[in-house]
Amino acid sequence: MKFSTKSIHIGEEVDFNQTTSGDVIAPLHLATTFARKDVQDPTRGFEYSRSLNPTRQALESKLAALENAEYGLAFSSGLGAETSILLALLKSGDHVITTDDLYGGTQRLFRKVFEEKFNIQFSFVDTSKSSLVKNHITNKTKLIWIESPTNPMLKLSDIQAIAKIANQNGIITLVDNTFMSPFFQNPLDLGADIVLHSTSKYINGHSDSIGGAVMVNNSELYERIQFIQNSAGAILSPFDSYMVLRGIKTLGMRMREHHRNSQQIAEYLEVHQKVKKVIYPGLNSHPQYHLAQRQMKGGGGMITFELDTNLSKSKKFVENLNYFSLAESLGGVESLIELPALMTHASVPIEDRRKLGITDSLIRMSVGVESTEDLLNDLDKALNRI
Repeated sequence: MKFSTKSIHIGEEVDFNQTTSGDVIAPLHLATTFARKDVQDPTRGFEYSRSLNPTRQALESKLAALENAEYGLAFSSGLGAETSILLALLKSGDHVITTDDLYGGTQRLFRKVFEEKFNIQFSFVDTSKSSLVKNHITNKTKLIWIESPTNPMLKLSDIQAIAKIANQNGIITLVDNTFMSPFFQNPLDLGADIVLHSTSKYINGHSDSIGGAVMVNNSELYERIQFIQNSAGAILSPFDSYMVLRGIKTLGMRMREHHRNSQQIAEYLEVHQKVKKVIYPGLNSHPQYHLAQRQMKGGGGMITFELDTNLSKSKKFVENLNYFSLAESLGGVESLIELPALMTHASVPIEDRRKLGITDSLIRMSVGVESTEDLLNDLDKALNRI
């Protein structure tokens, strides 16, 4: 199947051999527990919904298919998925190499929880330079954790090259693929071992469900992570699973529109006199444009740009937009905009923000699927007000 066919049909096939009313979509199973006729024979493999639920199972099958994976797991949040992975794969004293320009919530989890409380060491490295990754490997390195593109600076890492380095050293490679979605990038096909998503973003796409997903091909990795999923219980609820199943059906169409709008907006911003810098993988000016062309199937829906002004006027700009809601998160059908220094990355130490280039006038934009003309007019009016 091609992508859009998989996004509609996988996990939701009608099985007339089972007792069914012929639903063409996966039903919402709210049951917490499942009855059986025989003490030693669980009914159709379901016992208790924390362990496995029919609606979540349908979603996990679909998630796996979209990333060309054998196995998928759905969690209560992206951070819940991250926590489960770390608990499954690491122990005290282990070392992780990770991207310096990580989502602030992930950095907080690494620094304040796993480093401080569990003595797991993290090296925050510019993974856009594969040689730096190789130089930081020690005999305690168990995991290389990549965001590509990064949040919010949209730096790219050469997934294939880093996965090769990791494999040569017996290290697991994980890629957070949230920004690109499975439509534009498939890290497992490039050699990564684990793919991570916040399903709250593009996969669900409607800003009405919090969730996370993990996709793998290796059965041992799957069993280790699934054991923690069941034991720690950070599962996606049946209702949220149903919502994400519904959202995924339009993922291909939405990503094409996100990309089309973003490309035009990035080109508009790049020549505007009040804009100092634009970062978008679909622009020739992106430092890793050629890697983007090789590794991704499109530029995606995220744009980061810096206004040629101060914090006060940057705040005025984002507060004077009509169609771009001033809000954190990303990946929904509606356009969102935020100031990372004061919002998503406020928990990152100011010294680290400055090193990464997260200035007070840096703005992150999640471009929705509204009319391109309306979005451009909205930006033009707000820019004129400063």
